[in-house]
Formats: sequence, C-alpha cells, structure tokens
Amino acid sequence: MNKYTLITVLVILFSFHVAAQNTMSIAAKVNVDTKTISIAQTIVYKNDTDTVLSSIYLNDWNHSYSSKSTPLAKRFEEEFSTKFHLAKDEERGFTEITSIKNENDITLTFSRLEAHPDVINVQLAHPLAAGASYTLQLQYVLQIPDASFTDYGVTKSNDFDLKYWYITPAVYDGEWQYYSNKNLNDLFVPKSDITLSISYPRNYKVTSELNFNATTIDNETQTQTTILSGKDRTDTYLSLYKFPSYNFVQTDDFVIISDIKEKGLPGPTKALITDKVTRYLTKHLGTYPHKQLLVTSLEYQKNPLYGLNQLPAFLRPFQADFQYELKLLKTALKKYLDNTLLLNPRKEHWLSEGLQVYYLIKYVEEYYPDTKLLGSLADVWGIRSFHAADLKFNFQYYLYYMEIARKNRDQPLTTSKDSLTKFNTNIAGKYKAGLGLNYLDAFTEDTQLSDDITEFLEAYQLHPVSLEDFETFIASKTTKNIDWFFTDYIGTRKKIDFKIASIKTLEDSLKLTLKNKRDNSMPIPVFKLKKDSVVGKLWVENIQGTKTITLPKDSTDMFVLDYNNVIPEYNQRDNYKATKGSFLNNKPFQLRLFKDLEDPNYNQVFFMPLVEFNNIYDGLTLGTKVYNKTILRKRLNYRFSPQYATKSNALTGSTSIFYSHNIENKNLYDISYWISAGYQSYGNDAFFTRIRPSLTFSFRNDAYFRSPQVDQIMARYVSISRDIGEEATIPLDEPDYGVFNLRYTHFNPGVINYSKLFSDIQIANKFSKVSFNYEFRKLTHSNRNINFRFFAGVFLDNNSNPNSNYFSFALDRPTDYLFDLNYLGRSEDSGIFSQQIIIAEGGFKSKLATPFANQWMTTANFSTSIWRYIQAYTDIGLVKNKFIDPKFVYDSGIRLNLVEDYFEIYFPIYSNLGWEVGESDYDQRIRIMFTVDPQVLLGLFRRKWY
Repeated sequence: MNKYTLITVLVILFSFHVAAQNTMSIAAKVNVDTKTISIAQTIVYKNDTDTVLSSIYLNDWNHSYSSKSTPLAKRFEEEFSTKFHLAKDEERGFTEITSIKNENDITLTFSRLEAHPDVINVQLAHPLAAGASYTLQLQYVLQIPDASFTDYGVTKSNDFDLKYWYITPAVYDGEWQYYSNKNLNDLFVPKSDITLSISYPRNYKVTSELNFNATTIDNETQTQTTILSGKDRTDTYLSLYKFPSYNFVQTDDFVIISDIKEKGLPGPTKALITDKVTRYLTKHLGTYPHKQLLVTSLEYQKNPLYGLNQLPAFLRPFQADFQYELKLLKTALKKYLDNTLLLNPRKEHWLSEGLQVYYLIKYVEEYYPDTKLLGSLADVWGIRSFHAADLKFNFQYYLYYMEIARKNRDQPLTTSKDSLTKFNTNIAGKYKAGLGLNYLDAFTEDTQLSDDITEFLEAYQLHPVSLEDFETFIASKTTKNIDWFFTDYIGTRKKIDFKIASIKTLEDSLKLTLKNKRDNSMPIPVFKLKKDSVVGKLWVENIQGTKTITLPKDSTDMFVLDYNNVIPEYNQRDNYKATKGSFLNNKPFQLRLFKDLEDPNYNQVFFMPLVEFNNIYDGLTLGTKVYNKTILRKRLNYRFSPQYATKSNALTGSTSIFYSHNIENKNLYDISYWISAGYQSYGNDAFFTRIRPSLTFSFRNDAYFRSPQVDQIMARYVSISRDIGEEATIPLDEPDYGVFNLRYTHFNPGVINYSKLFSDIQIANKFSKVSFNYEFRKLTHSNRNINFRFFAGVFLDNNSNPNSNYFSFALDRPTDYLFDLNYLGRSEDSGIFSQQIIIAEGGFKSKLATPFANQWMTTANFSTSIWRYIQAYTDIGLVKNKFIDPKFVYDSGIRLNLVEDYFEIYFPIYSNLGWEVGESDYDQRIRIMFTVDPQVLLGLFRRKWY
C-alpha cells in the first residue's frame, strides 16, 4: 500500500466530507538523525467564493528559514539579532518539494514568489469553479530549523517543537491572503478537517491538540506511527519530545493539555485552577468546539505577563497560585480565540489581542479586585508610601501603553502586525486594545458589552469574520454613538487628553467648561465628589475644542474627569478642579523621596540621594537630585543636582530644563528645547562651567516605525568658562569661549547594515570650522564584519593661539573643548585613563608625532574580521598644519570587538612610528574603549523594543 492509498483509507475511515469543506491528509515520517521530515500530503481545497480560480497559493513557512535574505531573516535584522545571520547552513530550515500533482496524477507547475519565498503558487490543470473542490497531492521533505531562532524547530536535546511545519492552503476571500513568516505566530489559513499520520522513533511521544485515534509500533525499525485527526482546525502545533512534561486535566468543559509550571504549586491546586479557568473561558467565549486545548509554556514565554512577576522567584510579590492562574488564563485565552475566531491575524490582530487583555482585566476585577500592582511589596515598609503601592493590578495595562504613547512611538491598532515595533507588537498595542474595549464597556451603559461580545463570539465561531462584522454587531446593541471607538481610538494615534478649563458658580447652577486638547470625538466621564466620595457621574460627548455644560448647584466639592481611571488618558494631571478656593485646592504640592508613578492629585517634586563617579578628578560625588520626572515620560522636565566631590573637595553639580514637543503623523516627530548648566573638574584643581542651550529637530519614517533610521538637526550654543587653582598642572592656553554649533546627523543603526553620517559647523570668536563624518558597517553573508569610517575637517579661519592645539582637529584623542565626550581622565597623558579611546575626529589608535591639525585633516579608518570578535584595523590620513606641508599618517593593529561601541580593545602593531609591538612602553600604547554610563548600556536593550 503506497502513501496516497493509505491517506485515502484514512480519509474514508474518519468520515471527512470532502465536498463540504477543506481537508488535509498528511503522512509524515520523522528522521531525528538528519532533522528532516518526509511528507506525503493530500489537500482538498474548496472554493467558497464566486470566483473561478486558475491557481492556488500555499503557505510553506518552514522555507522561511532557507536563506539570509528571506523576510524572516530581515525581521531578525530589524530586531538587532545576528543569531540567524551567523548560524551554520545546516541549522537553517528549508523545504524540498519533490512533486505537486492533482487527483489525476497530472504534475502541476508551481513556483515560489520572489518577495515571499515561503509562499507557493500552484497553477491548476483546469480552472476551479465556484463551490467546487480541487485535490492537490504533494510530496516534500522538511529540513527542520534550529529552535534557537524562533523557539520552534529542533532543540539542543533533539526534541521537536513544530509550528507551521507542513504546507497549508492560503485563504481566498475575493483575493489571496498570503504573506511571509516574520516570527509573529500569525499564519492565516482556512479551517480544515485534518488527518495526520506521523511516524517517529519509539522513544519519543507526540502531543497535539488533534484527537488521538491510534498508535502502531514497528519493532523491526523501532518506530511507531500515531494517527491524529480533527475537524475545523487551523492550529498546526505539534510537540515531539523524548520526555514530555504535559499534564492532561479533564474539566467539565474540555481537556486542558499544559506544561506551564509554577514552582511549589501542588498538582491538585493546579487542577482546581484549571477547572476555574475553563469555566471562565466557556462562560465568556462560548462552548469550545474541540475536545482539547493545548496550552504550552513556549507560547506563554513568547507572550508572558510583563511586570514584577518576571522577577526571580525569591523576589516575586505574587502568590504562586495567582501567578499560575494568570499565566494559564492569558495563554489559554489567546489559544482559544485563535482557534475559534477566524480573523486575519496579521491585519486584524487587534480584536483577538484586545479581547485577551479585556478578559484578563475582567477576570482580575471579578476574582482579585484588591490585588495591587506591586503585589505583596505594596505592604512593605518604605515601599507602601509610594503612589505605585496604591494602584490596582490592572493599572499595569495603562502604564505599559502610556510608556510608549508618551514617547510618541505608539501606532494605530489597525497597523499591519508586521509593521509594528516590537514593544507595540508584544505589549502596548494589545494593552491599548484591551483598555479600549473596557472604555467602550464603561461608555455603553445601556448594554452589557461583555455579554454582547460573548454573543458575537458564539455567532461567528469557526466562521470567517472581519472587523466590520464586529463593529456592526456591537453598534446594533447600543443606542449610543460608538463611531469614535472604531475611527479615532482604533484607527488613529490620536490621544485622549481632556482638562477642566473652568468652573463658574451662578446663583442656582454651576457652569463647567471642559476642554478637549486633541482633535478627536472621544467621550469623557465627569465625576462629582463631596468629601472624597462620588455623588454623581455623567458622560460628556462630542467635545470639539471646549464645551460648557450647566449643572444644578449642590454641595459638590470637586469635579474630576475619569475618576475611576477607565480611560487611557495621556495626561491625568489636569483632571481635578475644586468648586471653591485657589489652585492649591486642586493639586497641592507633594515632596517625595525617589522617583514614583505620577499621582494626578498632586504637583509632585522628587528628591533622591546621588552617589556618582564622573571622572577621576572629582572621584565619588555625593549629593541629591531634585526633579519632577516620573516613571512615565513628561514633556517638561527639570532637574537640580548639587553635589560634593570627595576627591577635589569641591561643590559640583548640574541643572537642566528639558521640554519635548511631540508631533504626530509627520516625519518631523519631535522638537526638543533644552538648557543645561554644570560645574565639575576636568583636571587636578581645574574646573569648568558649561552653559548649553539647544534646539533639536528629530525626523523618522512616519510610515514605517520599525525603521531605525533617525535624522536630526541640532542647533546649540556652548559657553565654557574655566577655573585653574594653584595646584593645577594644566596650562590655560585659551581664554573662556563660546561656540555656536549646528549639526545634521543621519543615523541608521542596523545590526547587519549600519551607517552614520553627520556634518558639523562650529563658529566661535577665534575660529570657525566645518567637518564631515561618515561611518559604514556591514556583516556580510560570509559573516565577515567590514567597518569603514571617513572624516574630513577644515578650518574656515583660525585665529587661536598658534602654540596651542586646544581647538585643533585631533588625530587620536580630541581635546573635547565642548566637553561632549565621556572621558574619565580627559587631561591624563599617562596611565590607564590616558588610554581610553573614543572614536571621534581622526579616529587613530596610535599616538603619532603629529597628533593635531590646525588647518585641515582627512582620515579613513578600516577594520575587518579575522576570527569572531578579533579584527584587523588600519587607519590612514593626511594632516595639514599652517606653514607645514601635509603629512601622510597611518597605523594598523588588532581590534578586540567585544561589545561594539561599548567595550573594545586596540593593540597597535605598525604605524609611522614603526613596529610598536616590541617597544618597552607597549602596554601604554594599548587603547581601550569602555563606558560606565548605565543609560548608554540600556540603549542595547531599547533598540530591540522601540
């Protein structure tokens, strides 16, 4: 009996109705040694549209791993991961298709799409009429990828986590809905009746959501074959493990298969929690149409509960049963909705993700209404005085969404999932959608939105559905106008931002004027408070600019907008207004120790003890910081930091005022105004005072936030004055000065292709100069790093002291007269701190005889890989000083690129000085790049998420 005969028998045996809908029959044979799966597959595709089809598109997402140029590979690059690029060829997966035939054994022509190599176009031998079905018979071999890329594939222990592994038909709903795998777990397939026969070694066990039918064992080959089946399926996940850790829990509703763990939680407790979760799912999402729901720890890890519960176990502030319950609920909600709500998961993702968060919010409100955001930490002495300790657990959804909104990096919920940044994909977008549904629930007081959603899910279960269907259905359940939700809230980046503009008291009434600070039509609830108790509430709609409402005069003390924090409002600090008294009645001042979440009831000022190390001359500096910055970003920030330097025995410190003007839906997305002043050492008994006002315009690609490219235009004035004490060893070659600086920067910080360009103009009393810097890096397909940098600078005029190089271009170590660079020992000429290198201006590593240029300089720096992080470098250039012929300079050596731009070591070998390796002071010639600034190091994390 050949494979196709076996599949035909299986189809008959399990009574699948081919004419009724799509069916797939798969015979798979797993070879663990070669990490391959040989497949014979029959697809019966039903044309449910009125269109005659001449071709069928198939998803082959296993092939998305096939090269370094697939959309999946580019996705890894965008998220600053080189793991896939640097992997060995045998670690990547691909699909080798032997043949595709129809039911008459006629070989069909097929091809992979150029832009989507993991999508196959099959040309049919005869057109597929509306309502008819077409049979495809495929034979192919899967090379399974390493699981380290996406968590799916072959693990280090040779176990298999398979998702989107076999070939499936794409959805046709008037047009073909296909797209490439981008590690978003969002394959869009029509529901099918599936029969799967899989052969694998006897020491493995299969786990799947499909129904188990039979297993046969072949003692001769030491293999076993398991037959699985299921109706109306879209999920493709299958686990093949030697020692699986899944538990099967039979509840009154369906079977939960799960390997989600929680240390210290006994089995009976897990079973009770599982039963509680399944009852909640069935009540709110409708009866589950399948016998089993598979909920994996892998799925949870890809979409975890972000927050304090990710701390190490000994620091976690939540009980184990609570954590397990929410882990299981969150993962089960997603899987349940994915299996029953047949939306396009790439284009219409917000609804299923929003429902997941919405029901998480409702679950906690119902079962754990008193649980705090900080959990048990909220009761710890010291911590309980923070405003964060007062907030409920569900506040986290507002907090994470507002984190990205305040940074002006939020995106419309209707944005295609592959165009969202990682933070918006994994966190902020889902939370905004869930908060929005909760907002809509509160607004539609004439209906129970939760019940309406349940009715919708039951009505459309396992039927093709769209966002328009949801909008029409919900709108039919309320008399209120909810257009604002689907237009402004869902379809745009428009923020919600209201304020109480004024309260006017008349003889028998109060006139309350509300202001909508944004261009939208979203409603806002107004609460009336008396002695901190709510005595009334009304919704105000259609506020364009300002709107005045008249209310009967009563004993109300204060009006508050959105008192119960249902609405994800951008700024809640102007939501309070007392009916009598001064502005202090509205928001009194509050002085707090350490940064906190903002409390809209107060004008908060924070102070924090400081212990810092800025340079070796001041040593440790002790002081305090007085500031208004909270955990969520504000537009206006101020800081005042007086400090005492323990080594220089001097009062140092800094102060700054910063204002950021966010602009939405424009390439010019931010205008920042900043003025700062500081006083600190730059040498032994030598101090500088810097005053620096600046204006910065920032640009990005507003159509594609995932692009890391940023352009900036900065204008600033830097005023420097210096004080030299009696013990100072640094000469004061130049008097105090001020420099006007104009700079344009183009920055594309890709991990595979990196480029940075800036042009700089400086104008001062004694000089003016122009410079240009271009840097390019590339990680080639052969995994070789190529780095190139070019610098050119010229003085337009230079009337500075001819015996001083203070303002000159530097070949290897700039004097940094603007005090921009983070030198720990900027005035050192020996010792480890003199060896600190910051690649700027000439970018040389060797200290040559002509280290400065007071007329012009041009240099080129080049490095390339030798082995892993070991690179060879070389620098060449021309240095021109007044009245001296240009001098050609060069150096070369070995570069240890341990963490690029953060920690590197340079070993000079040969330069104008000759062979440097054998010199007695060679240890002093080694140059080191390092940073101790935590904000700089955090940039390594932020770039992957924002």
